[in-house]
Amino acid sequence: MGRPKKYPDELLERGAEVVFESGRPVAQVARDLGIPNETLRRYVRQVEADEGRRPQAASSAEAEELKRLRKENFELRRANEILKSASVFFAKELDPDRPK
Repeated sequence: MGRPKKYPDELLERGAEVVFESGRPVAQVARDLGIPNETLRRYVRQVEADEGRRPQAASSAEAEELKRLRKENFELRRANEILKSASVFFAKELDPDRPK
């Protein structure tokens, strides 16, 4: 679970809307709203990715899927290592005369 958000989504949404509609720089809008430039810039970029304005960036849905797949990959690799270890153990148990 991530840390709680410091700035409400409504404020960031409004800031992104102002950036898109007015064409003003993110830094200027962020200063007017009293939030850090980087916070608003990241939010604006994520909105652009989600709306398809920034095709090279991953959308929120893609980022969530990637996170889920990485976790699943980790679990599968771990299970595979456990199974390999178990097969070696049982192979030794079944054939005790075999050199180690």
